[in-house]
Amino acid sequence: MADERSQAERWVSFAAGIVAPVTLISALLFYFGYVSSRSQYEYFGIDVDTIGLSTQDYVMRSPQPLLVPLLGITLLAVGGLLLHKAIHPTAVAVRRSARAAAAVLVVGVVGLLAFPLIGHLPYYALVVPAVIGLAAAALAYLTYLRGKVDPEFGTQRVLIALLAVVTVTCAFWATATTAQYSGRGLAKSDARHLNGFPVVILDTKERLALRSPGVEETALRAGAGQTFHYRYRGLRLLVVGENRMFLVPQHWTASNTTVVVPLDDSVRVQFQFQNDPP
Repeated sequence: MADERSQAERWVSFAAGIVAPVTLISALLFYFGYVSSRSQYEYFGIDVDTIGLSTQDYVMRSPQPLLVPLLGITLLAVGGLLLHKAIHPTAVAVRRSARAAAAVLVVGVVGLLAFPLIGHLPYYALVVPAVIGLAAAALAYLTYLRGKVDPEFGTQRVLIALLAVVTVTCAFWATATTAQYSGRGLAKSDARHLNGFPVVILDTKERLALRSPGVEETALRAGAGQTFHYRYRGLRLLVVGENRMFLVPQHWTASNTTVVVPLDDSVRVQFQFQNDPP
């Protein structure tokens, strides 16, 4: 009985060791997908929370904003390992390099504290965490090297751990900023190619009085059993949310608005074929 209990405990421990990292990765994917989607749909005047996207939707949207940061971090790690194998540090060189890394770190911290003054500058939220994170990583590595070449200096594990926390925090900040930039860039790309979205013909019971240029309104002919009185053309399907569709005009202008249409019997929707003969 004791053996069975011990085996069960091992399986539970093994499963917990897998579930915990998977849960953390899923949470990170959800967060970066959410940040990117929020920036993307904000461009069209939509609060992403009103769309009703699921957790899976956000996770599926996360690879695009994460691709560049992950590739960059991986290349930096490879470069750091190659440099580590190639160099033969001396105590003097390590001390001088550590002073330079500390100076760069101080510059980054000054930039962080000066946020009220320079926070509006382009790419501030990307440059500052990159400077602080890279300087902290370099200083942690140089601290480790100094402990190897200068035994009197010691290992300084607490300092290295704190610098590692700073590096990870800045990497998270920079990645979140990249996800935000990615979402806005994707939105602008969509706005330039709205003609690539599905064509929607919308019939309504009441007049919508849409003011976006390019949207055509036609009064439908009255007939027996006819409950829809107006037809709108020139609309494209941007995204489908929870029980609603978000429609935009087929050509971008500064005065465009996004139309929110419920998926119920109050409207009638047709999706037009693409003009591409088989």
